[in-house]
Amino acid sequence: MRLEQARAEDAPALGALLSDWIDETPWMPRIHTRDEDADFAEHLVETAEVWVLRDAAPQGFLARREEQVAALYLRASARRQGGGALLLERAKEGRDCLRLWTFAANDGARRFYARHGFAEVGGTAGDNDEGLPDIRMEWRR
Repeated sequence: MRLEQARAEDAPALGALLSDWIDETPWMPRIHTRDEDADFAEHLVETAEVWVLRDAAPQGFLARREEQVAALYLRASARRQGGGALLLERAKEGRDCLRLWTFAANDGARRFYARHGFAEVGGTAGDNDEGLPDIRMEWRR
């Protein structure tokens, strides 16, 4: 697999990755349609730095705006194979700090980020669209 800068034509596949994750995650409410997820991915590609983990098709992606990781999603079959770490290392390049939000219920993500040097620095009781408790995490070089 290789990393590439996202292109506009990647947006539908990236939206599908996000939608698939929502559908696979029992605690995650579906509050947007799959078309809205695709629109969100298109907006990310237009407004953020987005890298795609790709073989023949996108297997995952990470979106970053300045120091904020706005999204990191991997296809279920691509998880635990080093692709998430590769995306995160790309996001760290040229930065002294990265920040992100993850859902408190997302134990796997919290462990993944902790393994990559992120510390939990705060959170909310659910001040997000989904109404779920979340955790603020931060990495510093």
